[in-house]
Amino acid sequence: MSTTSKARQRIDALLDENSFVEIGSLVTARATDFDLKQAETPSDGVVTGYGVIDGNLVYVYSQDSSVLAGTVGEMHAKKITALYDMALKMGAPIIALIDSAGLRLQEATDALNAFGEIYQKQVMASGVIPQISAVFGNCGGGLAISQALSDFTFMEEKNAKLFVNAPNTLDGNEISKNDTSSAAFQSESGLVDVVADEATIFAQIRELVSFLPGNCDEEAVADCTDDLNRVCADLAQCAADPAISLSRIADDQNFFEVKANHSKRMVTGFIRLDGMTVGCVANRTVLFDEDGKEAKKFDAVLCPCAAQKAADFINFCDAFEIPVLSLTNVKGFAASVDAEKKMAKAVAKLVAAFANATVPKVNVIVGQAYGSAYVAMNSKALGADMTFAWNNAEVGALDAKHAAQIMYDGESADKQAEAAAEYAKLQTSALGAAKRGYVDTMIDAADTRKYVIGAFEMLYTKSEDRPAKKHSTI
Repeated sequence: MSTTSKARQRIDALLDENSFVEIGSLVTARATDFDLKQAETPSDGVVTGYGVIDGNLVYVYSQDSSVLAGTVGEMHAKKITALYDMALKMGAPIIALIDSAGLRLQEATDALNAFGEIYQKQVMASGVIPQISAVFGNCGGGLAISQALSDFTFMEEKNAKLFVNAPNTLDGNEISKNDTSSAAFQSESGLVDVVADEATIFAQIRELVSFLPGNCDEEAVADCTDDLNRVCADLAQCAADPAISLSRIADDQNFFEVKANHSKRMVTGFIRLDGMTVGCVANRTVLFDEDGKEAKKFDAVLCPCAAQKAADFINFCDAFEIPVLSLTNVKGFAASVDAEKKMAKAVAKLVAAFANATVPKVNVIVGQAYGSAYVAMNSKALGADMTFAWNNAEVGALDAKHAAQIMYDGESADKQAEAAAEYAKLQTSALGAAKRGYVDTMIDAADTRKYVIGAFEMLYTKSEDRPAKKHSTI
């Protein structure tokens, strides 16, 4: 099997059968330096065109590593930027299938300019149409920046390589000990959303496309046959791992998680509620494996990576008018020297993401909600439209025991215990927060699905004005 056919086979595997229409198949390289005149460059190393996924229009390009190693040169880039122009005109997602050695050295500054032109198109398309990338072979140097400019990046688990600097060029690093170009490394770092084999990647991209609108002016809505009032009897038992609890309340119990390997104490992804796509962010305290066994425990705290992960996801949802649901279970901030270096800025970005978002926002307090960390997690003060709390939830400035120790420092243990009990009753119960209007409704955990669906249906026509400005600086 030739690599040429592989580039086209990837497109055929991704799109609906017989739907691909190629554009620019006769384009070849114009440069003639360094023996390029003698080289055959069919399609200049990239197959471009359009097709459909479950009937939805998408634009796709697939790099051909058999043509000058799939390197990016002048005409290669022109085909990609022309595809972006078409996708923007039609308001449809663009999908990149990457397998390239990067910059075409024979074309020097023309190739550098080509990279810049692709970057420019990606930035202009950001927030207008979804951009999805999948890396199957090499993706190094400046081409890695293009993946970071995408909204979602998939990576083949064994053969794909993604890097700005090759692993062996990093001071003190040895690829045999730490392959910084591997899918495992890049997914843990937060650049890659999904790692899988090639066939699974195509299936996952198709599923992701089904969750997303074609552009920022469309709605992401599908038919719903699930019971809108379905009781989720075991929801309280799986609240510690939102990847499970979110799937329980979702239509057909389908949750599409993104960046699952990055900062696992924060869960992000998409569900449908009454057919409407909803973006979810949630604090995790326990990670369960595929067998339902406890794999790892986390403190109920925000760390910089978790805050940044959630902020980026919220910004995407807001750009594409996707409502946001948060499940809050947090009592503070991670306390370490490394975390402290980045904490304030990262949490500020999370605060800004929630506060700036004008889409419908619903918060469900499923456990603890203490201090500034709670405020940052989609509190009413930041603009949550509806806030629910489970009947056993806790809301306050500090947990009762520590609050009593601070307020009655030097007093007897009995006095502190008495104060803690009183503080818990008055200042750390969700009921107390509800009496002050910070929680809209107290609910049984099992009824979460119907209450959240009702809230989003009520918020369907939400419109909110903000101060006129060019953009935020946070």
